[in-house]
Amino acid sequence: MINCCLIAFQAIKKKTKYMKNLFDKPAYNEITERVNRLSPGSKAQWGKMTVSQMLAHCKEAFKVPLSDKKLPRIFVGILLGWLFKSKLYNEEPWKRNLPTAPNFIIKGDRDFEKEKTELMELVNKFYNAGPSGITKYPHPFFGKFTPEQWGKSMYKHMDHHLMQFGV
Repeated sequence: MINCCLIAFQAIKKKTKYMKNLFDKPAYNEITERVNRLSPGSKAQWGKMTVSQMLAHCKEAFKVPLSDKKLPRIFVGILLGWLFKSKLYNEEPWKRNLPTAPNFIIKGDRDFEKEKTELMELVNKFYNAGPSGITKYPHPFFGKFTPEQWGKSMYKHMDHHLMQFGV
């Protein structure tokens, strides 16, 4: 009987996906290493952004959980955000070419080294702040997040864009 339960548990475990959390040291180290593998010549495998624009875009995303001010809620997010919220931090990969909120669209040329340095400063700030050091305010579109949801969503966002650039 015990062997039967153990086999069933192992089968379930193999099918269960695990979303990494940027508050965890291994996930933080992984993201840091992958960002450091980017170069000014890194090319997108999908989408319209350059590598420098992607770095700037990710910087904007980190400003939300690191904000010490309440950001205004978006009306359509109040109505519909709850429907999509779990997609930000669940185990399923994001689809390519998803729509981007206007304030996260980066236009124009950006300096790669500057954007990379500033992004890593924000990644470090997020990791070092830990679950108790991030905003208690709701996400402008998706609403209230737990620290675990913030950690998973920030990992997933970085992972998505690093895969976009082949690292």
